[in-house]
Amino acid sequence: MIFFFGAFFFFQTTIAKTIAICNTCEVGSIKKGISLAADHDTLLVKKGVYKEYNIIIDKPLTLKGENYPVVDGEKKGEIIRVVSDHVTIDGLFIINVGISYTSDHAAIRVVKSEDFIIQNVVLEKLFFGIYLEKSSNGKVYHNKIIGDAKDEYNSGNGIQLWYSNNVQVDRNIVQGTRDGIYLEFSDNITINNNSSANNLRYGLHFMFSNDDTYSNNTFENNGAGVAVMFSKNIKMLNNTFRKNWGTASYGMLLKEINDGEIQGNTFEENTIGINIEGSNRIDYTNNHFIRNGWAVKVLGACYTNTFKNNNFLYNSFDISYNSKLNDNTFVSNYWSGYTGYDLDKNGVGDVPYRPVKLFSYIVNRTPETIVLLRSLFMDVIDFSEKVSPVFTPDNLLDAAPLMKPIE
Repeated sequence: MIFFFGAFFFFQTTIAKTIAICNTCEVGSIKKGISLAADHDTLLVKKGVYKEYNIIIDKPLTLKGENYPVVDGEKKGEIIRVVSDHVTIDGLFIINVGISYTSDHAAIRVVKSEDFIIQNVVLEKLFFGIYLEKSSNGKVYHNKIIGDAKDEYNSGNGIQLWYSNNVQVDRNIVQGTRDGIYLEFSDNITINNNSSANNLRYGLHFMFSNDDTYSNNTFENNGAGVAVMFSKNIKMLNNTFRKNWGTASYGMLLKEINDGEIQGNTFEENTIGINIEGSNRIDYTNNHFIRNGWAVKVLGACYTNTFKNNNFLYNSFDISYNSKLNDNTFVSNYWSGYTGYDLDKNGVGDVPYRPVKLFSYIVNRTPETIVLLRSLFMDVIDFSEKVSPVFTPDNLLDAAPLMKPIE
């Protein structure tokens, strides 16, 4: 019986054929190629322009472009919809997705499917780019998604996952969309080696998504960096958050996040490096906070977090707190503002460091006072608060500040 099924599978795969599609071929359109194809066939789309939309892939197929043929939806609607397992889309140039205020039209939408691959695709002039809906066990790899979003209400996201699990999103470039990458109710996702820049709202935005890993990504010059909300068991490793500036902007927002790991990341030149609210039991280790307005801003209800072996370099404010209570641990970090000494030469400061300045407390209450940032008066009140804390947490200190930055 095992031999019979093995022989049947071998026979089935050996008879899979390739159908050429071009303007002068027997098959001149992608839709016609799909209708003629058998399961597991390959549709080889030759270089040219194909003005088609509402292309439905309802059988296991490989749709492969040769020299990046252009699929032009002429802004009439969604362009490709996958509703079958075992579909691969490779090497297409897709443009002109239709804009709709009732349907989230996408260049490529995958619906209730598994074992899919979307790779080497270029998307431009889009509404939504790649949209995964209740689809799992797939890969979104090495795609380039370039939008021209001007307003949030008439733009979509570059890569969106909704109720989708066990998906790899790897080596994609996303620019000029509403949210570069968006996840909702999607677990066990790995998002690695992507570049998400110049997006209208967030470089990465996810909610209610657990056990996900984000590593080696770059989020730069987005409206508000990265938003991480209502999730647990999140790992964010070796990412770069850079130049996310604005009155309500940050490198990363953590809201209602529990049991996570933030390690090896670089937060550079953001209004706020990390904005934390209602997030607990997270380890922040080996991160670099460089020239941010606020390196870390804690808004309350954050407990048993640990900040260890991080570099705080030349930030206007290293740590901001809005409460006198502190249940978090700061230990063995490097602080560029530390002026203590190390008499025994063991690399650890002999005097504890208090990273919370009274002026940061004042700015939180009255933002207009930021104009006094470099004034002598502020230095005086910060010194007095450091000597005898009244408004800032008296137990928030690094008892073992490092004398040299961590490499």
